[in-house]
Amino acid sequence: MKVNSLALALSFTCLLGSVSALAAAQPHRGGSLTWGVETEPVPFNPQLNGQSKAEVVLRNVWESLLARRPDGSYVPWLAQGYQASPDGKSFTFTLRPDVTFSNGEKLTAGAVAENFRHLQDAQYCAGSSLCAMGVRIARIDTPDDHSVTITLKQGFAPFLAFAAKLPILAPASWHSSQLRSGGTEIAGTGPFILESYEKGQQATFVRNPNYHWAPATAQHQGPAYLDSVTYRFLPESSVRTGALLSGQVDVIEGISGNDAGEFKDNADFTYQHALNTGTPYSLFLNVDYGPTRELKVRQALLQGLDIDPILKSVYRGERTRAWGITSPVDPLYNKDLEGKYGNQPALANSLLDEAGWTTRDSQGFRSKNGQRLSIEVIQAQATVRDQRDVLLQALQAQARQRLGVELKLRYVDAGTYVEVRNSGKFGSIANSNTDTDGIDIENHYRPVNAGGAINYSRVNSPEINGWLDRAAATLDAAQQRQNYSDLQQYALIKQALAVPLYEPEDQIAAASYVHGVGFRSFKQMPENSYDIWLSEH
Repeated sequence: MKVNSLALALSFTCLLGSVSALAAAQPHRGGSLTWGVETEPVPFNPQLNGQSKAEVVLRNVWESLLARRPDGSYVPWLAQGYQASPDGKSFTFTLRPDVTFSNGEKLTAGAVAENFRHLQDAQYCAGSSLCAMGVRIARIDTPDDHSVTITLKQGFAPFLAFAAKLPILAPASWHSSQLRSGGTEIAGTGPFILESYEKGQQATFVRNPNYHWAPATAQHQGPAYLDSVTYRFLPESSVRTGALLSGQVDVIEGISGNDAGEFKDNADFTYQHALNTGTPYSLFLNVDYGPTRELKVRQALLQGLDIDPILKSVYRGERTRAWGITSPVDPLYNKDLEGKYGNQPALANSLLDEAGWTTRDSQGFRSKNGQRLSIEVIQAQATVRDQRDVLLQALQAQARQRLGVELKLRYVDAGTYVEVRNSGKFGSIANSNTDTDGIDIENHYRPVNAGGAINYSRVNSPEINGWLDRAAATLDAAQQRQNYSDLQQYALIKQALAVPLYEPEDQIAAASYVHGVGFRSFKQMPENSYDIWLSEH
């Protein structure tokens, strides 16, 4: 029998190719990844860090009691289960018995309890939103070595979402000189261990060989695939894009509208994007200081600005217009707000006339009693990302042209930001956040002296307080949604406490040999590097 050697060779080559393709498609361990990120964690203590964008880095090391499915429901993580009392006053978490921190310490009820006790330490949590939750805690009990019960002073349903996501630090952390700044001594339970940190440059993590407690939302179990991952801090979008295109990094996040086209439909890369949960990037208007104390001035800004063309110009159609005070992917989103305001310059100018801002100065700005209609907009340097500076400049120009209103943009460092916010002497603060389950609404609209950890608008309204109280007092989801919906209609349409601008989203571009990169379920922010693996390239 004759054998066709050419055919046999071709068949063998095809077989090898199929085997190679199959092998390339199978996750395997090994290799190092370099990821260009927009935000450097400041500080590296995940509890004190308020930068949502930094979580892609911090979640490699520090984990939480529960994870979330895309629909917001909870799955076990460091805790294998939980119970909430019907009145929303106490929450019991049952811990996994097999978890260890990277420094060898065991995850015990005492270790978790100590994390929650520090929320009650005003010196520890000063300057963060932790204290607002800590003051709600009446008692912390550890019935056994793997059960923690947190009892609140009064029912507060959103506390579960907060407790579920709190990053848990190892017991030794509380005695370290690195506690506030963070560092290699502040151990966590995550799939990676912080090996080194070069301020302003990069942070490198190595695989935790003992890791085996990933939540069900992860794509695999056991240790991470990568040997190590380095996050390079590249705050400029164009620099990140250039670094990926030139092969200096393997993955980037935070991609400008101008640069998205570099990766879409490009076989050498993958491109993904997803909306975040929480509060959209907005101008929050101060009801206690300056011209924004006047309701008609706030309403004029809400009604007179035309946000859509600005977003299209700045982001080339790659961002989503915001309408409410929560994200469209949040279960508490009020869709009825969409299209109910904005781009009505005639109405806005009429409101300003009625408020007495009828005189124009030599530069065309409105004035009253010799004072220019000037509103100082505070923007923290730490959250200047995603071309927000360009967006604010466009709003500034439009407010002047359409309304005769001066928006004075002021960018401040972290220390000044806290001082200005605490003083209340500002016209507006521009920001967003990613908290969910009503915590975002509580933080922004509860009075500062009653737990409103953010409350940029400085509002203290009996109507709003009533809706907040009723929503927080029930575990019934329908009742919560109704109260929060009523609150949003009042706070935005009637009181104009904020001008929503756009929905924050995250974008990820990666070289084609990078697999498993993606977004965290529910919050839809870039996930850590646990599930990432590399094929040969």
